[in-house]
Amino acid sequence: MVMGDQSGRRHQSALRIQEPNLAERRPLLPRRITTTTTGTQNGNQHHSLDGQVYACGDDHSQLPVYTNIHRIRRDIISVVEDYLSLDQLRDIRINISVVRPLVDKFYAQDDISIVYCLLVNRAQFLNEQSHLNNRQNVNYTRAMLCELIATRILRRCSEDNEGPEGLLVLAHILIAGFEPFQNAPPEIRREVHAQTAWHKTLPALEVAILSEAKIFLSSTSCQKIVDAIYEGRVIYSPSSFLDLIPDRYKQKPISLYDPRKAPLLNQYRLVVPRTRNILEIIQFVILLALYLVFMSERYAGRVTILETCFTVYAFGWVLDQFATILEHGWHVYTQNLWSFLDVTFVCIYWIYLVLRVYGLRSHNEELGQQALDVLAMGAPVLVPRLAFNLLSDNILFLSLRSMMADFSLLTVLGGWCFFGFLLSLVWLGNHQYSWVTISEWMIYIWFGLDGSGIHHSTDFHRYLGPALMVMFAFLGNTLFLTVLVSMLSNTFSTIVSNATAEIQFRHAVLTLEGVKGDAIFAYQPPFNILAVFILIPLKWFVTPRWFHKIHVASVRLLNLPLLLVIALVERRILPPITSTAGGERPAEGPSVNSPSSHPRRSICKGMRFWNRWRITVHSDIETVFEVPPPDSVLEQIAEDDDLTKHLIRRQFVRGNTVEAATKTPAKDTNTAKDTNTNKDTNTNKKQPPGRRDSIAPFPGLRTELQGVLSESDEMSAITARLEALEKSTRRIEFMLAKLTGGLEDDKDDTAINDTESPFDSDEEGEEGAVSQATKA
Repeated sequence: MVMGDQSGRRHQSALRIQEPNLAERRPLLPRRITTTTTGTQNGNQHHSLDGQVYACGDDHSQLPVYTNIHRIRRDIISVVEDYLSLDQLRDIRINISVVRPLVDKFYAQDDISIVYCLLVNRAQFLNEQSHLNNRQNVNYTRAMLCELIATRILRRCSEDNEGPEGLLVLAHILIAGFEPFQNAPPEIRREVHAQTAWHKTLPALEVAILSEAKIFLSSTSCQKIVDAIYEGRVIYSPSSFLDLIPDRYKQKPISLYDPRKAPLLNQYRLVVPRTRNILEIIQFVILLALYLVFMSERYAGRVTILETCFTVYAFGWVLDQFATILEHGWHVYTQNLWSFLDVTFVCIYWIYLVLRVYGLRSHNEELGQQALDVLAMGAPVLVPRLAFNLLSDNILFLSLRSMMADFSLLTVLGGWCFFGFLLSLVWLGNHQYSWVTISEWMIYIWFGLDGSGIHHSTDFHRYLGPALMVMFAFLGNTLFLTVLVSMLSNTFSTIVSNATAEIQFRHAVLTLEGVKGDAIFAYQPPFNILAVFILIPLKWFVTPRWFHKIHVASVRLLNLPLLLVIALVERRILPPITSTAGGERPAEGPSVNSPSSHPRRSICKGMRFWNRWRITVHSDIETVFEVPPPDSVLEQIAEDDDLTKHLIRRQFVRGNTVEAATKTPAKDTNTAKDTNTNKDTNTNKKQPPGRRDSIAPFPGLRTELQGVLSESDEMSAITARLEALEKSTRRIEFMLAKLTGGLEDDKDDTAINDTESPFDSDEEGEEGAVSQATKA
């Protein structure tokens, strides 16, 4: 199928809508899924989540990831041959003819790696597009189609798997580790030297962040898992590129966390993204406080206690940032909102540290003063960084990061282009003025601050000097600033139009970056410095089991008050895990409605003070939904279910029933009885309603939809003319038949009238006139 405006118009008439079958309503994964093959049905292997599955392991090693990747690539390339925008891909015609069939096909695979394979193909299509000059090429459409299909499949999986078990299924889809050459043929693996290793596996969530799949990440199903990981309700041991302190003796499988069954001192809760984010803000506040106190009383001649505290703590903080880059790579790290500020301060800190140490060793007080002056440049970086932490969801800070990148790029390009004016002025002046002086005049003209350069332009040349300065003023101050303002305005408007997707994308980045696998993140600065210099050499002398014991004991000892606070808070704010497997209800909580077979759900205990004590006039709005209605009310509500269920269906059935009644000739009584019996049988068979995104189950929708989709101005005019011509032809045939006496019996006459009457109500006079003429 060829996609595009012209090709799509050609294929509208050939559009075929398949009625939904049982395979469409089959869930992506069964309710219970294991890591071992439990059976094969229709060529599909079903997997169970009863065993332990690790994000950095190969428990899904039986899944054909390599085959799925190339199957998806073949299908997407064969379907998409023209460029289409995102709005065109979301059009109902493309949705029904292209997107829905692909979603049904991939969803029927019952493979949790399908989403990962789709996102890998998206990343590859975007990579191929980046090497082409045309920004609007077909690879962009293919990448967007992969993202849309992955979003639809994840949504279907969320709808078919509810409750805690459904949350666990979605977690396996998004954070289970896969590698592209999984189950590839041996000759392919030998050719590319691919070896399966835990550090080479990537989850689908990380691939989505790398490819910036913001539509996928902002979907409800994906955000449900991201929020669960961020709050610590879903736990796992992530894979990492490189660990400074590797401790892989015990791996945490992908599972749901119940704080009431967990140990009181749980060191793994230190790397929960929400806890980790709070700890990072506290660490940065301490760093900023030490920086402000130290710089207010700095002394270049000797090292003070405040400088020692700041230097040691800042070194631990820089070490933490370095370990973060090694954990998920530079690309994921730079997706963070304030990463450019952290990298800038790290560079300033290392320059300060080198100059300060060299100045102290050489007893050079001037170098010490230079080191402090360099460190003073960190204030414009550290002070705004705290605002980025506290207001990370503000649209201003989201747009400021992108606008700074555009501003820096355009400024560098402008400076590069205007460097030619500087060379011309230097050579025209015969070194009468220095490079620095001419550069100052040009900068003043660029920003419209001073016109000294134009005033001294005649000193360079009587005619060429003023011409160069005036030309530079027009290009730099007028044209460049106009382009810069337009470019930044466009960037800001683009981000504002997609504010929700941008915020949720940054939230996903913060969540993925917050799940740490390196043991160094369990130590807060500056204790991570001691951990590096003690635990790394110790690993060469002890077994992995004893290394793990020493690491756990030291973490619990250093973070004892913090772990107690985390345990108490999480036991209060995190809800307990209630499983509904096997149709059993959780036994926790009192049953308020004892006569009912459906016990009431307990009201959430983690409310804030105002909501808990109902000190508000709008409390009833939330309370009416918290307490489920009794069976008597449910029975009253269910009385009109049939009416609601068939409300839309009857709009199509009514037209088709009348049409069928007019087109069916009543030939004999037995045939009519058989037809009525079949109609009654079909009517009694109530088809269950289809999916929410499905429009095929309604009877007669095929004809209605084909007429709607093929409708256009030209087609409507042609159709009207053909209908008028056909009606005129039938009228002439009928008149000729009357004149020649071709109608021999009433049966044929009745058949013709039942098929379609050639005369309208206003043509009865003409028919009577023809009849009288025939008799005469």
